[in-house]
Amino acid sequence: MKIIFIIDQVYLHGGIERVLSIKASYFSKESNNEVHIITTEQKNNKPCYDFSDKIIFKDIEINYNRNKSYFHPTNLLKLPKHILKIRSEINKIKPDVVVVCSHSTDTYFMPFIAKSVPKIKEFHFSKFIEVAPRANPRNFLKKWFFKFTDYVESKYDQLVVLNPNEIGYYKSENTTVIPNPLTFFPDTTSNLENKAIISAGRIAHVKGYDILIDIWELVCKLKNDWQIHIYGDGDSNYVNHLKRKVKEKGLQKSFIFKGATSDIKGKMLESSIYVMSSRNECFPLVLLEAQACGLPIVSFDCPHGPKSILNPDNGVLVPLNDNAFFAEKLVELMKNNEQIQRMGDSARKNAQNYSVDKVMKLWEDMFIDLINKNSTP
Repeated sequence: MKIIFIIDQVYLHGGIERVLSIKASYFSKESNNEVHIITTEQKNNKPCYDFSDKIIFKDIEINYNRNKSYFHPTNLLKLPKHILKIRSEINKIKPDVVVVCSHSTDTYFMPFIAKSVPKIKEFHFSKFIEVAPRANPRNFLKKWFFKFTDYVESKYDQLVVLNPNEIGYYKSENTTVIPNPLTFFPDTTSNLENKAIISAGRIAHVKGYDILIDIWELVCKLKNDWQIHIYGDGDSNYVNHLKRKVKEKGLQKSFIFKGATSDIKGKMLESSIYVMSSRNECFPLVLLEAQACGLPIVSFDCPHGPKSILNPDNGVLVPLNDNAFFAEKLVELMKNNEQIQRMGDSARKNAQNYSVDKVMKLWEDMFIDLINKNSTP
């Protein structure tokens, strides 16, 4: 089976890139598979995650201006070259299936080129963010754009979403649910004895770290002998804004930005609780990673990811934006080592449901089904 995965790049740390390294490497281990990854702006950088050396990489050097919208004239002028180069690579490789991973420009034209090849689009964000603008589009162009995206999505052979709640946001009938696979399952778990709380991910508004600072201020009034460690990076202006907020509240000794790390597993194993303050999520892989390390979790019940992973045995779901309740539940957990241990054990067991073999079997079955349908006269 020949498989092409299409993504913008694989040199920046991110959930999509990390999951792709697992999926592509999984398929490449079979001798009868040939796996290609086509990027548009790798810029001679090395991949930031471990990919099998059997995978064939090709960067087509479109190099969009990431500081502007993909629909800005500067980027739209690069679109013809992008289409021609992708078409050329597909015609050369002659794949059995093509998977579009990231939500970049190729999302909107892939169903219409090399039509004989089955194409899959996977979504790593929640369409919840489109509910309000779809109900009240700010202008005719926005209304037209939503109709256009619905049409494009209907032309894919399959849309892959990460949790069942997402299916309702799609107009077409070609959706299926496949969760992300667990990226690691360590032999040991955290001893849950360090007074350290961890959160990790892109430092951006959607992740709610500004809210987490407010929550931590409430926590410190009740229990001030713990630290919270934030791993990840983002726009320097926004990161500095958050650091100033921490300093203004006098929390700089306990609310600590640690920057990006290539050893999130090790950092989790040194922690005792994981927290998530996101405004929305689709399927937060980092929660599974925390569970694999035996960490109990306190998270906002944001649309729609955490509720797909957490239950009362392994974590606490807090109503979105209820900072006081979040702080209260976090402090309760911090004070109760027995509860931390019990939830941590349950979290570890839950993570096993998302093993690579179990999840990748779903991908393999889907590929085979689409290929068989495509070969039927």
